Amino acid sequence: MKAGGLDKILGRIEDLDSVNLSILVQRLARERTLQETVFNTIQDGILVIDSEGIIQYANEAARPMIGLKVSDIGNIQLRKMVPDFVRSAPDGDAEASEGPQVVLSRELQINYPEKRILRLYMVPIDAPVNSDGSGGYVVILTDITEAESSLAERIENERTHSVLHLAAGVAHELGNPLNSLNIHLKLIERKLKDALKGSSKKSATEPIADSLKICQGEVKRLDNIITNFLEAVRPVDPELNELVLIELIEEVLRVQEVELADRKIEVKIEIDGSIPEILGDRGQIKQVFFNLIKNAMEAMPSGGTLKILARADEEQVTLQFIDNGIGISQENIAKIFDAYYTSKEDGHDSLLIIWIKF
Repeated sequence: MKAGGLDKILGRIEDLDSVNLSILVQRLARERTLQETVFNTIQDGILVIDSEGIIQYANEAARPMIGLKVSDIGNIQLRKMVPDFVRSAPDGDAEASEGPQVVLSRELQINYPEKRILRLYMVPIDAPVNSDGSGGYVVILTDITEAESSLAERIENERTHSVLHLAAGVAHELGNPLNSLNIHLKLIERKLKDALKGSSKKSATEPIADSLKICQGEVKRLDNIITNFLEAVRPVDPELNELVLIELIEEVLRVQEVELADRKIEVKIEIDGSIPEILGDRGQIKQVFFNLIKNAMEAMPSGGTLKILARADEEQVTLQFIDNGIGISQENIAKIFDAYYTSKEDGHDSLLIIWIKF
């Protein structure tokens, strides 16, 4: 029904007989149903509040956004459902808008019924909203939680990439003086051997030779650290091969056997059924195992037990590394794959490499 025709009919509604009045009511009901259907197909939340801030209408998208029940409509103020709305309303209150009416647009965060970031758009309307004929506001709520999370994640990824790029450059530059040190240490070693040929002073120079070997060993160790770091931060396509995970774990444990014994840590491997081979990069998977076991050792400075559990189903193989160390608090557990997060007092951890590998 056209608005003009409806206005004419409503203007002489007292002249309508029961039949025409019934037809009018049916038309109004159809139009209301159509309007509600249209509003309920919109993904944004749409609210209508009166001058006192009471919610008089809410489409289907709005209700779950703010935890609104159908029975609440007409009975509850928006500020009760969205406390942050008080700071969004004109002069801090929807009913305090006796001055110039304004359009508001801002972002706010709600924590009930779940944590969301909403963009609120509020515009005043002159159409009667309440029974006394007073106007109100239309409030449009857009859920931008996912977009904001994606933006934050993208910023963090860019920051991480920049830091890793810088670190890789520094590591590469450190390789040059280390290479020079290694060459000169070899020259010193050679000259020392030449000088001691046929000499009876070998015992006196043994401490020097020992110190030289220590220096060479430390230079080699630093070079290996830099090499491993550069391999970790540079994008490398994995070399996929069939792997027996339990064999890889046993190889890593053999390397760490002495340190585990020194720390009085007992390792128990429990295998539930048959564990199939998987496709993976041998070096990368071993590095992950190495770091997981190393972190477990550092979490148990007074000794303890490290359990490695393995099980498989039709879809996946699951490995669990369980230690009885100090652990990580519940509020920080979600941070373990952040590139630079550590719970250790000295600020050093192997989580960077774990994060890179995953």
